[in-house]
Amino acid sequence: MQRGIILFLMLISVQGLAQTLSSKNKKALELYTEADNFRVRGQFSQAVSLLNEAITRDKNFEEAYYRLATILKAQEQYDQATEIFEKGIALTKTDARKRMYLYELAVVNLWQAKYELCKKFAADFLLIERDDRRKIALAKVWIMQADYALTNTTVYDYVITPLSDSVNIFPMQYFPTVTADGEQLIFTARYGGGRNDSEDLVVSAKQSNGSWGAPVSLSANINTIQREGASTISADGRHIIFTVCGASGCDLYESRKTGTMWSRPKNLGPNINSPRWDAQPSLSADGRELYFVSERNGGFGGYDIWYSQLTDLGWSKAVNLGPEVNTPQDEISPYIHVNNRELYVVSNGLPGYGGYDIYRVQKNATGWGKPLNMGMPLNDHRDQYSFIVSALGNQGYYSREESKNRSRLYRIILPEKWITPYTGNVVAGVVTDKVSGKFLRAQVELYNLAEKKSVSKVFSDSVSGKYLMVLPAGSDYALYVDKPGYLFNSQHFNYATDKTYQPIERNIALEPVHENATIVLSNIFFDVDKYELRQESYTELEKVAEFLLKNPVLMVEISGHTDNTGSESYNLALSEKRAKSVAEFLNNKAISKNQIQIKGYGSKKPLFPNTTEENKQQNRRIEFKIVKPSTK
Repeated sequence: MQRGIILFLMLISVQGLAQTLSSKNKKALELYTEADNFRVRGQFSQAVSLLNEAITRDKNFEEAYYRLATILKAQEQYDQATEIFEKGIALTKTDARKRMYLYELAVVNLWQAKYELCKKFAADFLLIERDDRRKIALAKVWIMQADYALTNTTVYDYVITPLSDSVNIFPMQYFPTVTADGEQLIFTARYGGGRNDSEDLVVSAKQSNGSWGAPVSLSANINTIQREGASTISADGRHIIFTVCGASGCDLYESRKTGTMWSRPKNLGPNINSPRWDAQPSLSADGRELYFVSERNGGFGGYDIWYSQLTDLGWSKAVNLGPEVNTPQDEISPYIHVNNRELYVVSNGLPGYGGYDIYRVQKNATGWGKPLNMGMPLNDHRDQYSFIVSALGNQGYYSREESKNRSRLYRIILPEKWITPYTGNVVAGVVTDKVSGKFLRAQVELYNLAEKKSVSKVFSDSVSGKYLMVLPAGSDYALYVDKPGYLFNSQHFNYATDKTYQPIERNIALEPVHENATIVLSNIFFDVDKYELRQESYTELEKVAEFLLKNPVLMVEISGHTDNTGSESYNLALSEKRAKSVAEFLNNKAISKNQIQIKGYGSKKPLFPNTTEENKQQNRRIEFKIVKPSTK
């Protein structure tokens, strides 16, 4: 009885199909219908077999050719799909059917780097398609990409090698991100080839021989039964923003690391996340700018790059990065370099070689410049994803899909043309109490002295005392380490001319506030034999004024020191005049004269023997010492 009902329904279905399809062969129609049932269940090999049999029964069954070719295309068998599409289009009798084939033939030829054929089929498609705006726009993009590929044939000397099998251990791994010091590689691992298979964040540590170690789960607090995807990590490796996908879609979450423990993830909230898909974040080195991908309303295409700034109240409401970067198609996988001047994006809507290509966009005085395709062989007719660049700009990492169910991570050595002129270095160390040696959680802030502005602000780890910051090339920097109850500590980095790019280690021992506690003001500058303050000194002096305003009961001594060059009487006078210049600046910042003493010591209190120019330079200094509590 049940079998009879099934046969009856199939007969009705075949009769209905016969009225709309080109074939009148009953068996071919039955095979076509049966193949479609397998197709919608994802059982493609069975569907392909049945469609081939249907075509054998009726060699003029045009719709069977089209259905077979689209399955082969979905399986990335582009050469076979092309052959079947061409057989099918020869059987078409209407423009409505013909334009379907032309559209498909344009894209499968693009994905095989057959650019002239792509242009031909896309142009023919545009001649007869008048209504489908989305397809018209895509066909025009394909022609643009084919033209670009035909005229931009330079092959750059990228060196692209897969990471070892000890790293590429999962069916799929992608979206790599690296800490600024290059010591940790964090990426997404998928445990199967399906889109809904479990995903976790894993981390690989740099080994002593320079290789990457076996990846391990980033944290049990971060990896859950949901899918944890694309991530971005702060320069110091202690603040991570990542994608979590569940039944209700994808949102961005954050977690912070204290010691070796990551906190439980927190949703970034409605200023960042929308009711639509939000993913693939990239955090600037200073932790103040967040770039990510969203398909929310208000964009220029399907997926766009969006942007938010960190304020005292949290992340600002995200805004679209604009038409300079976003197109009517898709932009994904943003990566903001540690120099905060270059953004790397992946797009399928810009001039390229077909599919998704990698582009570099540089920030200028008015906004973002024109995206530049990074050329072959980094880009080709296949899709590229998730590209990142090291602080020095000479190497990068990205993931490459090798099949629908397999992807690996690759390391890239960049050619000279694509190495950024705006490199970055790192300064790292440990903050301790100078007296007890205890590790301290202190604010560490980097200032650009030329621009008189804060560049980055982090806190050292409360458990380990560790901190790390990025020094963008091309300027003088002051580094301030500050904690209530302690004298602030200042460091100076002349990165305007330093081209060594060697990581800098500065361990900071903060002096508790007590009588005779002394610090050197490392960022007070005078011209040779002059006592007038240079403007680069103002940032440091503002810090001193801020400290004294917070501690009005302290009386301090501002002292000037010189090396042993010249007569001692001259050095004494010069050192006292320099101390006086500092005191006058502070008085103008509402610091009482009764709170400050000035003293010139000349060359009487050298920190180092005056035997080298470097030692002499360090002996020429301004010191700040707590004398006693003020009587005022």
